[in-house]
Parts: sequence; structure tokens; C-alpha cells
Amino acid sequence: MHPVFDNSHLAQKAEAYDFAREHLQSDMVAADRAATFPRDLWIACARQGIQGLAAPEDHGGKGDVDLLTSMLVMEGLGKGCRDNGLCFALNAQMWTVQLPIVDFGSDEQKAKYLPRFISGEIIGCHAVTEPNHGSDAFSMETHAEKVEGGYRLNGTKRLVSLAPIADVALLFATINPELGKWGVTAFLVDLHAEGISVSPPQEKMGLRTVPIGEIHLKDHFLAESQRLGPEGAGASISNHSLEIERCSILASQLGAMERQLDESVARAKSRKQFGKPIGQFQSVSNRLADMKLRLETARLLLYQVAWLKERKQPAMMESAMLKLHLSESFLASSMDAIRTFGGDGYLTETEVERDLRDAVGGVLYAGTSDIQRNIIASMLGL
Repeated sequence: MHPVFDNSHLAQKAEAYDFAREHLQSDMVAADRAATFPRDLWIACARQGIQGLAAPEDHGGKGDVDLLTSMLVMEGLGKGCRDNGLCFALNAQMWTVQLPIVDFGSDEQKAKYLPRFISGEIIGCHAVTEPNHGSDAFSMETHAEKVEGGYRLNGTKRLVSLAPIADVALLFATINPELGKWGVTAFLVDLHAEGISVSPPQEKMGLRTVPIGEIHLKDHFLAESQRLGPEGAGASISNHSLEIERCSILASQLGAMERQLDESVARAKSRKQFGKPIGQFQSVSNRLADMKLRLETARLLLYQVAWLKERKQPAMMESAMLKLHLSESFLASSMDAIRTFGGDGYLTETEVERDLRDAVGGVLYAGTSDIQRNIIASMLGL
């Protein structure tokens, strides 16, 4: 099943698209080349209330978290904003940092962090991956030793989006490796505190405007009040937010695919070779038909998962199919867009090839395509 959106839902998507078109434009060629995080655009989004989508009204947000509306807003933002990195960064903070605090945080934690996240005063990151543990995330080695008044943390987190510019990390560590995932515990860590060092931004292929780096913890003391949820609840907290995160991060990718298709169709109509528009050649028109098919099938999967999560129903299988299909579709359609633009699509200045570089990340982050296939197979009883 999928939802039928009313006019207010669609109006908010259109408003997000218009906002992005008017206020989130920058010299993306230069920003991508320099790997510059657009903090001014981050603040503009905060003033627009984007970060407030993932927080209740009494903490500065827009009210009860409405996943369907949030998803449509992020879809509109993804279509109107050419910076896929900014959209990724917004989603990463909102759904993997803010939302766990909303759902599992104490009143003190909510009051301390949520208003500042929403206003753009501080930035949060989600730290789970380690040098020896990526897909097998909950076999982590970062250790939280129980001491008087709190915990002492040691370990390293890597491939942490936003880490080099973040102020706070929702960081996962084990209190006892022998407990497996049942020992994993979540902590809210001040990245400017003693015993913590953060690497400079690491260069990467795509999504270059969202910095990525490592967090190193050496005998970092953390008060018990900084633990999020009970001991051993870290895996549950992470999994709880993961399906919701996929909806909105992938909604922004869906919006980018909409923009991509619109621009490819316009190119196929305007570019002429051998005396006629290239869209009249079957090899070109078939690619555009494939792009449209990927877009609409991905949309149905996305809306289905959002509909299920809004009703608090399980969606492990549906979420895995969505993550697999939409991320692979964005990658395939990015190649088709380059082929449609020809040599111009290969040039950085036309801003077509950047989508392909950004799309590659989508088959890796938030669970690789291989892991999604494993989940689907296991849900089939294989």
C-alpha cells in the first residue's frame, strides 16, 4: 500500500522545492572542487525549519514528527537543491542524531541538544563504523568501561559523516564485547572535550560538500547522564532510526532523480543530431524510459516504507528493498543522464557527472547493497 497525499502534504513539498531553488543555490562546481561545507545554507535551512522536522514543538521543532510530510519535504529539497551533500548531511543529523534523542533521550538531554540542533547552532554526527567493523557494525571494539560517575571510552570511529565539523556525536560503544550486540550502548559525546581528537576531512569521490572523518577516543570520561537510553540498548536505538533515516535520505535522492530526468528529457528535446532531436533516436528514448521506470518504482517503494513506519508497523524487508532499489536506480540513472548529455555530460562544468559520483556513495552508506540483498534473502527464509 502507499499513501494518498492531500493538498497540504503536496504544498509542503512544493514549498521545499521553491525554497531550495531560491535559497540553496551556490557555485557547486567550486564547492565540490574545494570540498567546502555550506554552513550558510545549513543555517538557511534551519531558519526555514527544515531541521525542526525531526523534533517536537516544545523543543523548537515543528510538532510531532510526521514522517510522511518530512519525507515529501526532503524529496522537494532534493529536487530543488543541486547539492546532494547538503541534503545528505541534513538527513544524517535529523534522523540518526535528533530523532534518537526525541525517542530515547531524557528531558535534560532533549532540552540540552534539540533546540541547538534545530537552530543550526551546533551540528551532530552518528558514529558507529570502526576500522575493523563496517557492515558487521555491532561487533565493535570501542569500549565503554564503567567507572565511578560514568564511563571511560577508548576506541576509534571512522567514515563518520560531519565528524570534522560536528560538535556532538551520537556514538556507540560496547560495555562488554562478550555480550555481542546486547552490550552496545549509545552515548552523546562532546567532540570538543578532553580525550577526543577528530581527523581533518578526508577526500572522497562524491558528496564532497559533507565532510567525513575519524573520531579517536583515549580515556575519555563521560558522565552517566550522557548515556542515551539504558545499557545494551544501542543496537535497538540504531536499528529504530535506520528505517526512518532511509526514508528521508532516499527521499532526497528521489528528488535528485526527478531533477535528473527533467533535465535529461529537456536535453533530448533540444539537442539535435542528423537533423532531428536526439530524443527521437530509440537508443536515447529507451534510456529515458528506463529512467522514468526507475523513478516511479523507487517512489512506490519509498512511499510504502514511509506509510508503514508512520503507522509504527515493521518494515525490515520493505526498507531493505527500498534501500537496494533506489540507491542502485540513482546510480544507473546517473550513468544514463551522462550518456544522454554525451561529451558535455562528462564535463564538470555542466554538473551532470557530479550526480554519478554522489550516487556511488548511496550503494555503500546506511547498509551496502550486498547487505540489503542478504537481509531480503534472510526474510525469505534462505
